[in-house]
Amino acid sequence: MKEIRVIPCLDIKEGRVVKGIKFENLKDARDPAEAAATYCRQGADELAFLDIFATVENRKTRLEWVQRVLNNINIPLAVGGGIASINDMSDLLDIGVSKISINTAAVENPDLIKRAADKFGKERLIVAIDGRKNKPTAGVPRLEVVVRSGNKPTGIPIVDWAKKVESLGAGEILLTSKDADGTEKGYDIEMTRAVAEAVKIPVIASGGAGTLEHLYQAVVEGKASAVLAASIFHFGKILIPDAKAYLKSKGLPVRV
Repeated sequence: MKEIRVIPCLDIKEGRVVKGIKFENLKDARDPAEAAATYCRQGADELAFLDIFATVENRKTRLEWVQRVLNNINIPLAVGGGIASINDMSDLLDIGVSKISINTAAVENPDLIKRAADKFGKERLIVAIDGRKNKPTAGVPRLEVVVRSGNKPTGIPIVDWAKKVESLGAGEILLTSKDADGTEKGYDIEMTRAVAEAVKIPVIASGGAGTLEHLYQAVVEGKASAVLAASIFHFGKILIPDAKAYLKSKGLPVRV
């Protein structure tokens, strides 16, 4: 097993880190540059920066917000939100971003995945998948892809979409359960495992971390290659060194 990565997530609104529950009721958490510097010092393996209102507001990722974070870290930064073209990706990679994450744009234009992988390399391309769990209903997938900050159902089964993005050249999948997001009640293990077992590329578990045990479960039961979390880190409930020490104590390989 490769080293399990611990990835704090910076959800950005109006230049500030925010956090909500199930993608709603967003509350201010902290300054992104300060948060990034702290997580870097604590030993985060990577950071995720998601400009969560860019797509909804029909704009590009704010490069100046990203640059402030880049100026304060020396670890890889993945950026998502408002990225809809090869040019958008180039603009971010040119200022030092390590990985690009596309979500709504990938669903609406799957060919963008292939073109991006061909141009920049699959190792620099993450496809983010937001999902929800539906009650058994005829014609509706139980595990369904949602887009536009979780507000628009697609009718696409998550596992089918995961297989497709892998075939098109995605290097990783960032899988977030809208239902679990911000609840701190644990990752959606069923959803995470279903995707991880369907693809060969790494799956980053996201949405719902509240305890050290949840991080462990995402890897062992959900078969994730990395754990992404926000609330537990932003509000000091768990420190990154403690998360890594716990995972190591349970026999999982981590970078310390």
